[in-house]
Amino acid sequence: MAEISIREALNQALDEEMARDERVFLLGEEVGEYNGAYKISRGLLDKYGSPRVLDTPIAELGFTGLAVGAATVGLRPVVEWMTFNFSLLAIDQVINNAAKMRHMSGGQLNVPIVFRGPNGPAEYLSSQHSQALQSLFVHIPGLKVASFSTPYDAKGILKSAIRDDNPVVLIESEMAYSWTGEVPEEEYLVPLGKADIKRSGSDITLISYSKPVRMVLRAADELAKIGVDAEVIDLRSLRPLDEDAIYESVRKTNRAVVIDESWPTASFGSHVAWLVSRNCFDILDAQVELVSSEDVPMPYNHRMELHVQPTVEKVVAAAKQVLYME
Repeated sequence: MAEISIREALNQALDEEMARDERVFLLGEEVGEYNGAYKISRGLLDKYGSPRVLDTPIAELGFTGLAVGAATVGLRPVVEWMTFNFSLLAIDQVINNAAKMRHMSGGQLNVPIVFRGPNGPAEYLSSQHSQALQSLFVHIPGLKVASFSTPYDAKGILKSAIRDDNPVVLIESEMAYSWTGEVPEEEYLVPLGKADIKRSGSDITLISYSKPVRMVLRAADELAKIGVDAEVIDLRSLRPLDEDAIYESVRKTNRAVVIDESWPTASFGSHVAWLVSRNCFDILDAQVELVSSEDVPMPYNHRMELHVQPTVEKVVAAAKQVLYME
C-alpha cells in the first residue's frame, strides 16, 4: 500500500485508464498546459498529447456538448468542470442529452462519459462558488452519481466510472484533494452502487458521503467518549443508491442521522431520510434526523460560512436527540 493523496489517486486513475483504452480522453479548462486547476491532470498532456488532453475555452455548454457527442460515437470522454457551480452552464447537455440519449435512441446509443470536478463549499468563495449541487443530478433518471471520501475510493470509483457505459457524475471536493490514505499498487476497481461502512457501531447509524464523511467520523469519535457506539456509512454512490446497506445498518441500530452539506429543501439527504423513515418505520426507535447546510446563500464571512454548514457539534447534537440524551 502506498500513502497518497486524493489528488494523486485521481491522477493515477486517469493515467491508467488512458493507457488502457485509447478512446479515453480528458477535456476542460486548464487541464492541459496548466496541469489542471487542482493539478489532477498533472503530466497527462506530456504523456498523451493534445488530442487526448484538451484545453477548452471558458464555455461549459460548448465543451460538455462536444464531449457528449464524442461519447455517442464511441469515445469515452472525461469532462472536468473547474467547479460544479459552472456545471449549471452545461446543465442542458447533461440532463437533456447525456441522460436521455439511450432512452431516446431506443437503446441504440450509449453515452460513456464522466463529468467530474469539485462540488460544495470550500472557503472564502461566497454564494456563487460554494454551492452543493448534487441533488440536481441525482434527480435525473439516466445519470449515475458517485462520490468518495478517501484516496482508495477516489481511484477505484473513477476507474469504474470511466469504464461504465452510462453517463456518470463524479462529486469531488477541492478541500479534500490533499487528504491522504493507503492505495494498493496493483489495479483495482470500486464498483458503482455500493456503500461502505467506514466505522462499525451498534447504537446509531450516521449516513453521509463525500467530504462530510471525515467530519462525521470525528463526530462518531466524540460520541464514543460518552458511550455511544456509532456506525458510519459512506454512501459513495448516490444513484444508484445502496439501500440494502442503509437498511441493514438501521436494523442493527434502530436509529439514524443523515448528514448532507447541500441545502435541506428537496435535497438528496432529505430523500435518504424519507427512505429510512418509510422502509424502516417498524424498527425505528426515534425519528430520523437530517443535518444539512442552513437554507441560506453561503456567506463570505469565514465564521458565518462555517456556521451554516454541518459541523461535528451539529452531528453530535442530532445524535443525542435521536438517542433521547437531550
